Amino acid sequence: MFDLSAPTNEMNVSPALRAFMARSIDYAGLFPPASLQLEPALKNYRAYLDSEDAWMLSTFVLPIAKFGDAAWLVSQFSSEKPLRLSALGPRTINAIDYAEELKNISKGVRQLRADARDVVQIEQLEMPLPAGVTAVSTLPLRTFWEAAPDDAPRTIEMLAASQGSSGAQPLGFKLRTGGVTADAFPTSRQIARVLVTAAKYNVPVKFTAGLHHPVRMFREEVKTTMHGFLNVLGAGLFAREQKWDEEQSTAMLEDEDAGAFRFTDESFHWRDFQMGVAAIAKQRAFITSFGSCSFDEPREDLRELKML
Repeated sequence: MFDLSAPTNEMNVSPALRAFMARSIDYAGLFPPASLQLEPALKNYRAYLDSEDAWMLSTFVLPIAKFGDAAWLVSQFSSEKPLRLSALGPRTINAIDYAEELKNISKGVRQLRADARDVVQIEQLEMPLPAGVTAVSTLPLRTFWEAAPDDAPRTIEMLAASQGSSGAQPLGFKLRTGGVTADAFPTSRQIARVLVTAAKYNVPVKFTAGLHHPVRMFREEVKTTMHGFLNVLGAGLFAREQKWDEEQSTAMLEDEDAGAFRFTDESFHWRDFQMGVAAIAKQRAFITSFGSCSFDEPREDLRELKML
């Protein structure tokens, strides 16, 4: 369960919004459309740690291939304000290459931890699964495995079957929810199927790309309708807490009316549905975070909607 007692400088955050958005944004400034170099992206992340919205900030998404470069740039972090990483593994084309890369990942994680000590915390791994993998091993850190939307139900079922002992780190699913072109965006029905299947098998989910804005809307820069992070996270929470089916989940994912979403001291509301703060915090352990190349856009939009 998320810690709702963590300090924040933002005095006008409703408890429900805080539970909903706590550590929800993985900063992916290295990736399009921002495409920053490593040093300025790390400087941004360090500055965000000092901002009044730091309570929304989760990890810094860093490809494992850049671990060596990052080790030279971590002096601005400390044990009090560490660099929290989501390690990004490479895309592989078959099960043999995948198994080999897992060895390299374990070596890279050990090396960075040794080099950076307590100023770097590697919190999770996210990595695409190649075709042909029928089981995955639990690793000594939380792992989210990515697959295409059409292959998501089978992959989620496989992850559930591959879970280790009760003390092992959980296996999660990563869904790509957009990109820089219209064809990178899954349909609302595909997202709903992921959320409902993950709830059925008790598999955590994280998201990446395309969730810059709170509520679903058409965006000229990608010539398509982008999904909203309130829609996606909210539908995921309701799918778990209230056992929503695909039809109900799709309805929320398709909603473009910002006025349908409300946060109060006690609850998160979408139209006639609501969920209390304790339930939000509990289910956020499974509906975890979304990667965004911008930390500014999501919070600026929330302020425009007067939610912050």
